[in-house]
Amino acid sequence: MLIEKLITRAAKKQNSANLRFIPGTSLKVPPPKDDTGRLLYMHVPFCEELCPYCSFNRIVFQEELARPYFKALRKEIRQYAELGYDFQAVYVGGGTPTVLPDELGQCLSLARELFNVKEVSVETNPNHLTPENLDRLVDMGIDRLSVGVQTFDDALLREVQRYHKYGSGEEIVRRLTLAQGRFRTLNADMMFNFPTQTMEVLERDLETILKLGVDQVTYYPLMISNSTRELMKRKMGDVSYRQEKDFYSRITGMLLPRYRPATAWCFSRDSGLIDEYVVNYEEYAGLGSGSIGYLGGSAYANTFDVADYIRKMGTGSFPVAARKDFSLREQLRYDLIMKLFGLSLDLDLLDRKFGVNSLKYLWPEISFFTMVGGLRNEDRVLRLTPKGQYYWVIMMREFFIGVNNFRDYCREEATGADRDAHLVTGPSA
Repeated sequence: MLIEKLITRAAKKQNSANLRFIPGTSLKVPPPKDDTGRLLYMHVPFCEELCPYCSFNRIVFQEELARPYFKALRKEIRQYAELGYDFQAVYVGGGTPTVLPDELGQCLSLARELFNVKEVSVETNPNHLTPENLDRLVDMGIDRLSVGVQTFDDALLREVQRYHKYGSGEEIVRRLTLAQGRFRTLNADMMFNFPTQTMEVLERDLETILKLGVDQVTYYPLMISNSTRELMKRKMGDVSYRQEKDFYSRITGMLLPRYRPATAWCFSRDSGLIDEYVVNYEEYAGLGSGSIGYLGGSAYANTFDVADYIRKMGTGSFPVAARKDFSLREQLRYDLIMKLFGLSLDLDLLDRKFGVNSLKYLWPEISFFTMVGGLRNEDRVLRLTPKGQYYWVIMMREFFIGVNNFRDYCREEATGADRDAHLVTGPSA
């Protein structure tokens, strides 16, 4: 556990020391510099109810607010077209993007009209997997549907306040079965390391996944912000990492060889789309309230106030509320973390991308992870070892916890709290 603790501590320190978003009132998105492959991320913040462990920007669904929001989202899509951007893929996250399928369909149609979109991924929840909704989602041309399952265990579903919203584990299985074969990739989003989760509960969930045979399963560790940690403690107990490594070992042990790792925590039966688009796309635009993008070496965050977002789009101004311009070292380190999260990194490609000897900047990280058995160098292609895959789960867990803390701060800032710059681990949406 010593190495794991060192990685956790170092990741937290690095995140807080190096990366800051600076707020502003007239910030803009940087224009495109080249024809780099890019993804358009759209954030839909509406949920029927809010889960206690979630730190994404989300509010309770109100149709009278959601429809103007989707209209504003389409205006922002046009802004990027006017700037000269093109996108090869679209990812719609939330929240629950499928709360208003007709509005979602209009957004996807517009994106296809303006950009050379080759693939579309959309998140949803089990209660939206009805025959009527599935037909509509298929008609929209969605390639990958990612369903927020978390667990099939009824007791755990009740503890995380999902049972009354989405039904029992048996009902979720039935709904997933309805969706099987309707999309190029059907993904089940699962979670591990809940305070009351046992190895037996995890194994039953894995057995259910294997029996279902979904195309893909993404198994996230619990990643909660500082404010959510207190809420989770009151509801389920202390969040601890004592069992996390054992849980992860059981996940990989049971899923292989039926599934192959596509990232450190995403497992696919074939070469379908993956959840963590930061691996496959060099840059991504973040659209919608509370979305975060990474373009031209700059990370930026849109306003977290939904009403303010709608107002800004109504006036034609950019909704960017904070921005961070990365140094060369920070850009290289970002690529190192994200590409290795996808299991490998070609150093020659990295050298050509930035026009520098990347080892000159990244030797401390590469040397450390090689020394502790997390990396192997195969003719200048770095690859994660099985041990390294768990190390990268730790790295990404801390990455997203930092982003979640940033989201908490932005929500406070949107309601009039301290407007000073705030620490954040880096771009994600």
